[in-house]
Amino acid sequence: MLKEYRTIKEVVGPLMLVEGVEGVKYDELVEIQQPGARMKHGKVLTINEDKAVVQLFEGSQGLQIANASAKFLGKSLDLAVSEDMLGRVFNGLGTPIDGGPEIIPDKRVDINGVAINPAARDYPSEFIQTGVSAIDGLNTLVRGQKLPIFSASGLPHAELAAQIARQAKVLKSEDKFAVVFAAIGITFEEANFFTESFKSTGAIDRTVMFMNLANDPAVERIATPRMALTAAEYLAYEKDMQVLVIMTDLTNYAEALREVSAARKEVPGRRGYPGYLYTDLATIYERAGRIKGRKGSVTQIPILTMPEEDKTHPVPDLTGYITEGQIILDTELNRRGVMPPINVLPSLSRLKDKGIGRDKTREDHADVLNQLFAAYARGKDARELAVILGDAALSKTDKIFAAFAERFENEYVGQGFETDRTVMETLELGWTLLKTLPRTELKRIRQAYLDKYWPIEE
Repeated sequence: MLKEYRTIKEVVGPLMLVEGVEGVKYDELVEIQQPGARMKHGKVLTINEDKAVVQLFEGSQGLQIANASAKFLGKSLDLAVSEDMLGRVFNGLGTPIDGGPEIIPDKRVDINGVAINPAARDYPSEFIQTGVSAIDGLNTLVRGQKLPIFSASGLPHAELAAQIARQAKVLKSEDKFAVVFAAIGITFEEANFFTESFKSTGAIDRTVMFMNLANDPAVERIATPRMALTAAEYLAYEKDMQVLVIMTDLTNYAEALREVSAARKEVPGRRGYPGYLYTDLATIYERAGRIKGRKGSVTQIPILTMPEEDKTHPVPDLTGYITEGQIILDTELNRRGVMPPINVLPSLSRLKDKGIGRDKTREDHADVLNQLFAAYARGKDARELAVILGDAALSKTDKIFAAFAERFENEYVGQGFETDRTVMETLELGWTLLKTLPRTELKRIRQAYLDKYWPIEE
């Protein structure tokens, strides 16, 4: 029998103090009932002897502690999971908000999940095609990887996220592919953009969407990514699907964590974020991966905005330690209309070599990748030199590389948000651009591949 407590003593922001409690556990769900008012929900944050601090999901506005009661439910926050979740839209706490019927669950799962035993992890190796050349060709995404996108305020990361969600697929596999999309602390306009984008292209049929808006409580924001990952793990490990999880914006998640930490009067760390920010982010990112003996996988693309484009800000900085690379969006490319504005030189996928090559993409992929990087870097240097000293200071070869860099940005990177390129189209485009350079300058491509893909008789 669940016991009701009428000993609510204090409410401060999203936190509530209940005294005289017995047998209450950390993370336990709480129902707060008040006559004539809608029921509120919360969870236990801390317990000290017979006192419990409860974190409210809906906020404390309108709560009158004199006639309110708290009921502890003896369980933590969970999600009703079923394959019927595909094609549906939920709020940040897993309640359907698309007007459809309630989900009839196969089971209910604790959203905090269970850590994957490192010995049970399988190494990521299969290529995932996103249809975006700057990613597929140069910073390849691999099944089971966690590859974040670092953006900044005003950059089109929402459009890139929607494009990847629409286009992503695992090549040379008959396995079902699904996308779990978590929007964290976004505006109503952004939420409407994502929903309409998926519906208009039919991508919604293979997508589970979790929407947490900017005016929703901070506590819901903390639960949203875990809701999404719980759904992804169910589809991957119990329904044998290849699942791509896209989460935007993780910076809003960290801000919510900071807000709740301040309400709890915890000692702040860097820039006011709690000292356990690294550990907390790791509990999200480390839920990506493959498990030996299981067909399914969970791949993550978390998107986060860097305040003032500062890579040393705690959120991108700590994310970089946990994840396997980063895709960086660039303000200058965005200003010049290169879409998506991916700056490929500082971007990195640490597992790209595991997902490319013979039987995965194509035998020449690694060589083309290295040559494109080298040629673009040289071309950018030549352009910068021309700005300082003028075109007359450039050699004939430097001018060719500068022109290559321009075409590379406009044609290879700047494909727009509606173009879906296969990896073969990306590789062929790479060769087309490389053929504008002197053949003798292609020093990073093996002679056998040069002879095969650029015969001398041309």
